[in-house]
Amino acid sequence: MERKVGTVSRGIRGPIIRQGDDLREITVTSVLEAAESEGFSLRDRDVIAVTESIVARSQGNYASVNDIAADVKAKLGGETIGVIFPILSRNRFAICLKGIAMGAKKVVLMLSYPSDEVGNALLTYDQLDEAGINPYTDVLTLAKYRELFGENKHEFTGVDYVQYYSDIITEAGAEVEVIFANNAKAILDYADCIINCDIHTRVRTKRLLKEGGAKVVCGLDDILTASVNGSGYNTKYGLLGSNKSTEDQIKLFPRECQDLVEGIQADILDKTGKHVEVMVYGDGAFKDPQGKIWELADPVVSPAFTSGLIGTPNELKLKYLADNDFANLSGAELKEAISKSIKEKDSNLVGNMASQGTTPRQLTDLIGSLCDLTSGSGDKGTPIILIQGYFDNFTD
Repeated sequence: MERKVGTVSRGIRGPIIRQGDDLREITVTSVLEAAESEGFSLRDRDVIAVTESIVARSQGNYASVNDIAADVKAKLGGETIGVIFPILSRNRFAICLKGIAMGAKKVVLMLSYPSDEVGNALLTYDQLDEAGINPYTDVLTLAKYRELFGENKHEFTGVDYVQYYSDIITEAGAEVEVIFANNAKAILDYADCIINCDIHTRVRTKRLLKEGGAKVVCGLDDILTASVNGSGYNTKYGLLGSNKSTEDQIKLFPRECQDLVEGIQADILDKTGKHVEVMVYGDGAFKDPQGKIWELADPVVSPAFTSGLIGTPNELKLKYLADNDFANLSGAELKEAISKSIKEKDSNLVGNMASQGTTPRQLTDLIGSLCDLTSGSGDKGTPIILIQGYFDNFTD
């Protein structure tokens, strides 16, 4: 019988993961037990994905605000530090800011506006237009910001992040000054030791600051790149991708997890004879049309994946074929013609009009986004995702 189902994404329940747990064995067992419980079988090219959170937890990749403070003080001198372009997040950045402030005497906090890098809004463009403010050139003091815009609470969280971040800094024992600007070099009028906290634009920001004469420039990816007093660390990403664990502790982005994905792949092959692909995933990469938030606050969607997930989709657009190449066909003839086109398609469809409208993104970014949406970030209890049929097409 012809298959009637394409891609299926399943959240797989597993135990609560603690430091030292054998995540490789837990993942394999959880998937196989789910298959037995629900009556499905694994197939070649299925994708097993594990959320970065439980990878980091199994690794024990944690650090305290004291560890952050010690590294910040050692690398930036412990006096006045400019902290620029942070995202507005209680979970992602607030605790990092606490550690940074503990390692400084004064923090000059420079916020981008009208929103942060991932779309969390302080203001709207309409507010800027009404006030006659040019966000590309104008630098606002806190007093000017309040005069023009007053208090602005986040649409979903109800938090005034300007006040919230200011309070974190002062409660950590540092003096605070807040400015608003989108030109990285604006901070150099206030400080010459800078931590740029942007994620996806960090390389350019560092370059601009160094060209502008900054004395010291560190990104979040330069803090906790090595263990401090026995803390966790991430050689490649530092504090990027970290999350709040407790009021005084963060969980860092997982490190060195390529062996994990390849080990899970090998174990599944050994136990089932099926060659699956495996990845670790964090935030998906998609935009919320209501809150305007671009989800990706991690430095990458996937820090580790097996080789079969390298590349981008190579697909033909069925509706293009139906409306153009085979507009005169219908029914079985149309199905046969489209199936033949798919079977005979080139291995690289770049520039082929019949592939226009297919999603030109990395496979790991697409699949990671599907995983993130499937597992959610709350209480579903499914940190492992099994995706079947993703690499199928109309002819399978």
